[in-house]
Amino acid sequence: MAWKCKNNEILRVWAFSCRFARMNMKIKSFLARPFASYIYKVIQKGMSTAVADQEAVLKELLQVGAKTDFGAEHKLGEVKNYTEFSQAVPIRDYEQFSPYIDRIKEGRHNVLWKGLPIYFAKTSGTTSGVKYIPISKDSISNHINTARNALLCYMAATGNSAFSNGKMIFLSGSPELERVGGIPTGRLSGIVNHHIPGYLRTNQLPSYETNCIEDWETKLDKIVEETVGQNMTLISGIPPWVQMYFDRLTELKGMPVKDIFPDFSVLVHGGVNFDPYKARLFESIGKKIDTIETFPASEGFFAFQDSRDHEGLLLNTNSGIFFEFIPAGEIGKDRPVRLSLKEVTTGENYALVGI
Repeated sequence: MAWKCKNNEILRVWAFSCRFARMNMKIKSFLARPFASYIYKVIQKGMSTAVADQEAVLKELLQVGAKTDFGAEHKLGEVKNYTEFSQAVPIRDYEQFSPYIDRIKEGRHNVLWKGLPIYFAKTSGTTSGVKYIPISKDSISNHINTARNALLCYMAATGNSAFSNGKMIFLSGSPELERVGGIPTGRLSGIVNHHIPGYLRTNQLPSYETNCIEDWETKLDKIVEETVGQNMTLISGIPPWVQMYFDRLTELKGMPVKDIFPDFSVLVHGGVNFDPYKARLFESIGKKIDTIETFPASEGFFAFQDSRDHEGLLLNTNSGIFFEFIPAGEIGKDRPVRLSLKEVTTGENYALVGI
């Protein structure tokens, strides 16, 4: 028997579909709240155990590192504490590390860490040109989970989880990877793009194809084209890239960003000092919105903003990185004073060293 449907029945089915889609999006926001609260409490508790966590991290790094080429050459198997570590392993720059990187490129296992790295993060430095930073199977979670935790802490602190219902843009390098010594290699932001959690994939813009465009001007035009009609709620990227994106949007639409994206409420930034860009970014947006500052680097995701009430970033003390601190007056010396977390003083300037 043929099934007939009148126009008003079609409209009811369409309206139900729209309501279901909206409900499905709201479920994501609803489920994020208890998880954000849990993670926030864990991170807050971690502040009181930070010194002990750092000692545990160093112990694990020494145990694994002792079985590597680097560990054997520095007798890490005999090192029992931070004082002995600082005596056994001198501070060095990338050029002094490059022979180890060359061994990894040649296919050698267990050079700086067990096995082979799963990626090389390719980065340009001011002193060493192109650098290849190994990312291991054990360290990739530091990059992914810390970015997640920054958003969850913001949710817990503000109660704003609605942004997770809309579209989010991550202005990043190309996710296409080359191979160096058989190891997938690319910019950190492009590598991380491969590990965006599945529950965010449907919210993520721009498309993978657009992200792969190498020419920035062409890529920016395509990003604007893909996002201008979307419900953008969160935008993330280094401030100069975000500003160029905003400039293209306002040039195209002739209105501030707040009118193009009425639900845009969170700006995530890092990589450079935010202060020189802050006023102009807010001017482009047309209003002040919440911002989340992060401190990611190819070597590791070091810190993120966990509070809305205090300046500064929370050091990532329980994520596989052991931190050392060099007093500002010691920088540049052959054998500078090195301090562990329990030895630092608030209000003092230090150079940060991570292992």
